[in-house]
Amino acid sequence: MPTVDLARKPVLEGRLVRLRPFSVDDVPAMAEILSDPEVRRLTGSVESTAEAEEPEPVDERLTSWYATRAEQPDRLDLAVVDLATGRVVGEVVLNELDADARTANLRCLVGPEGRGRGLGTEALRLLCEHALGPAGLRRLTLEVFEFNPRALHVYETLGFVETGRRPDALVFDGVSVGAVDMELTAPTG
Repeated sequence: MPTVDLARKPVLEGRLVRLRPFSVDDVPAMAEILSDPEVRRLTGSVESTAEAEEPEPVDERLTSWYATRAEQPDRLDLAVVDLATGRVVGEVVLNELDADARTANLRCLVGPEGRGRGLGTEALRLLCEHALGPAGLRRLTLEVFEFNPRALHVYETLGFVETGRRPDALVFDGVSVGAVDMELTAPTG
């Protein structure tokens, strides 16, 4: 049985994006991305439109977070770099590792500069191939809110299948929003 390895932080490159470990130099770009109201709403980071419109401060907490991602042995946080511009446009993450079950949760966010051009889809494909290949995982799980059909479509395109629904996973602007739980398993054989 393969050993799970999220401690090694690879650089993965496709036609459109490069995934690479974060550095402290990425903090200003990530603060800008994390301040995008659409990112804040679709990731469930906030509970109201008013909160979604508040900028993410570039403070010690945010700086420390991104400066220490490469040191974490039980998760993989990679910056999504647009090869056309060289700019960081988002992140892909494997977290909530269960090494015994060889399972991890997957998260992704793409800021305004990276949307609508296939960057997120390619970033997710590269991360899934790495996770279910060299990293030694056998299953990836994720949650996507029902008010994010674009992400749901991307996950389905990549082969994720629905495993359940939670009707009241989030309350946004006083309205209950459901979540779809999905998984992708490594090919057998």
